[in-house]
Amino acid sequence: MKQLRAYPRAVITEKGAHKVRSRHPWVFEGEVVRMEPAPLDGRAAVNGDVVDVVEENGTYLGSGLLSEASKIRVRLLTRNANDRFDEAYWARKLEWCWKYRMTTMGHRALPGAEPDTNCCRVLFSEADGFPGLIVDRYEDVLVAQVGTVGMQRLRPVIYPLLVRTLRDAGETISGIYERNDAPTRAKEGLALEKGWYDLGDGADLSGRTVVRAQENGIAYDIDVENSQKTGFFLDQKYNRRAVRDIAAGRRVLDCFCHVGSFGLNAAAGGAKFVRCLDVSQSAIDLARANAETNGFADRMAFTCDDAKRYLTELAGDRDRLRAEGGPFDLIVLDPPAFTKSRGTIENARRGYEEINYLAMRMLPRGGYLATCSCSHFMTAGMLRQAVAEAAQGANLQLKMVEQRQQAPDHPMLWGVPETSYLDFFIFQVI
Repeated sequence: MKQLRAYPRAVITEKGAHKVRSRHPWVFEGEVVRMEPAPLDGRAAVNGDVVDVVEENGTYLGSGLLSEASKIRVRLLTRNANDRFDEAYWARKLEWCWKYRMTTMGHRALPGAEPDTNCCRVLFSEADGFPGLIVDRYEDVLVAQVGTVGMQRLRPVIYPLLVRTLRDAGETISGIYERNDAPTRAKEGLALEKGWYDLGDGADLSGRTVVRAQENGIAYDIDVENSQKTGFFLDQKYNRRAVRDIAAGRRVLDCFCHVGSFGLNAAAGGAKFVRCLDVSQSAIDLARANAETNGFADRMAFTCDDAKRYLTELAGDRDRLRAEGGPFDLIVLDPPAFTKSRGTIENARRGYEEINYLAMRMLPRGGYLATCSCSHFMTAGMLRQAVAEAAQGANLQLKMVEQRQQAPDHPMLWGVPETSYLDFFIFQVI
């Protein structure tokens, strides 16, 4: 006789079951045949509940969080029928996540710099078994983004356990700031909000929204309340080092610079001159302030402009290029995601081809191009194709220096392509 379980059940199609058996953690709305009450006590599922996912013959496939307003109806937490979702379960998972960061990043700091785990992604949603929850660490502050109703309900359990896990490991954590203002929350029926989460420890962090953080030995003032995402883009940590390693003596153009992180790393690596370019004036202001904070202001300049327009003008006007600090022999292209759906991939591919073509037109033979895409829909192969066609149009050849992806604090699950989203290449123009 099968054991009666305490969780309501989502009965799914064979197609959905095949995907789950292939290790993908999502069950879509159209794959749910019906919802059934819990066999043990007849309890019906409530939005955000843990539910068992089963085949139509009753075979157990896993357990996950129910999202009644989302097309992703269930996000799996486990495939182990022995798991019980109490505090011990979450504490164990949190400890595994932190130990993973310490193993993969805890011993990679630059000489004389801060530990790489002082600024890192602590939880990466499905890739860490916390579907819909992202937590980034900036020194003593954690910044959280909650995107699912299940994780919204679990915050009072997970947040205190997370702080305790880090403190028990010897880390100083003052509090958790929530950036729950992403429009995607509406798909879960969740309100948009941001502010300090009350951990019940009496700490008063009101008014503190800028954090001084160190990454790769460079100081940043991170506005956790108003900047993009959680305030910074931690996934490029080691890619920034790769640019730093080849920057000595070069004239660098950092396009889509945000707060200047690639440009600052280039300056730290000995670049002769760095110009940072971004369409956002507030980003440019932060980049300029970061340059002053780190003592690089005498070698850095800043331009607020659209990257495509700016590159087009410089590529066609050598006098303007020289006036802007060129010719540049190292150009960094770190654009925002040009596509967030399969339906716009071709437009995105053309966009990547165009900006890479413009950058290549400006580079001398022997110069270097660092280019990337941060959309999982734009695969590495597609990006390669776009760059190859740009090189053909510019009548030059590329020598690949290296290919990289996101830092290991943004883990990639095989079989879950959504967790592999950042592709980064460095080329020499020959």
